[in-house]
Amino acid sequence: MDSNAKTALVVGAGPAGLMAAEMLADAGVSVTVAEAKPSSARKLLMAGKSGLNLTKYEDEAQFLSAYEDIPQSLKASLLAFGPKEVIAWAEGLEQELFTGSTKRVFPKAMKASPLLRAWLLRLQNKGVTIETRMRWIGWADDGLMFDTPQGKETRKADVVILACGGASWARLGSDGAWVEWIGEEVSPFKPANVGFVVPWSDHMRKHFGMPVKSVSLHVDDVESRGELIVSETGLEGGGIYALSSRLRDGAALTIDLAPDLDLSAVTERLRKPRGKASLANHLRKTLKFTPVKLALLNEFARPLPTGEALASIIKALPVKLSGPRPMDEAISTAGGVSFSALTSEFGLRNRSNVFCAGEMLDWEAPTGGYLLTACLATGRTAGMAAANFVKSGSI
Repeated sequence: MDSNAKTALVVGAGPAGLMAAEMLADAGVSVTVAEAKPSSARKLLMAGKSGLNLTKYEDEAQFLSAYEDIPQSLKASLLAFGPKEVIAWAEGLEQELFTGSTKRVFPKAMKASPLLRAWLLRLQNKGVTIETRMRWIGWADDGLMFDTPQGKETRKADVVILACGGASWARLGSDGAWVEWIGEEVSPFKPANVGFVVPWSDHMRKHFGMPVKSVSLHVDDVESRGELIVSETGLEGGGIYALSSRLRDGAALTIDLAPDLDLSAVTERLRKPRGKASLANHLRKTLKFTPVKLALLNEFARPLPTGEALASIIKALPVKLSGPRPMDEAISTAGGVSFSALTSEFGLRNRSNVFCAGEMLDWEAPTGGYLLTACLATGRTAGMAAANFVKSGSI
């Protein structure tokens, strides 16, 4: 590498940091990535253990609508690097992909490790250096101070990209500790895509781990028809994750146990003669209720009424939640560096040569490919902006 080459330091070897590093390397900048953990992209690997959801193949308007109160700069990044671009990027790493019935896009390998290996090899071939066990602990003498196995160490670079993650899954590297020294406006972290606590009665124990299918969840005027899982601690799954931003603020949740039937149809079916059959068997026969649906109905609505009153409860079962699970159990977090503290290309306003990317920014989205796409997109924007910054002679 040319001794006169501009240098970049990327903090965090997750998807956002690696994408930023690649943009910088492509621009001829000498790039070092500092990663706190012993290896790169641990959260990505964990997320990809049961199938890596890369993105969701939707049109622009539908895709962008998944991001609540989307800031203009994030919107611009996603328009420049959205689902089509993510697909092309992954295929450029020789990953075979498929699109499921829900429009979610996955590698055929159904895991993250082959893609990550190919990406790291490509970065290595482009001259990117990744140094592990380097935990950023603040600023020092216009540089960054790191805690390393050899002790504290200060690094300087012409430009810096911070891609430190949010505040969930701390064991994988995202603990949010960077808020203490970021020196900018930071919105408080909140759990996102998280399960909610339900203090179950004993009769629910045999249903722990069971999926609840063919239901719709409602909060105010918002509906979610994703999966729902009865866990030992409460309710989990994509269906409830999609509503977590409202539920964590105390909004009421109802479940429609028969979403494909209107109230009159449910009422009519309940009126069918049941003879000597129990109410549970009557619900199984007339509405095809599974044992876990029956258990939820009894858990939240006993003693059960009859007739139209029962039909109304089936269509809008009130669910009593006791708050979200701890933030470290959340798939992602809301909160982080406020967009008001950033330029349109994610540069820190109070540090002209420092850019931010990924989950450490204050945005929120449901699972389903939206999280990873935004991390890649913001990393790309920040990396390109940082490359332009050093190339323009602004330093």
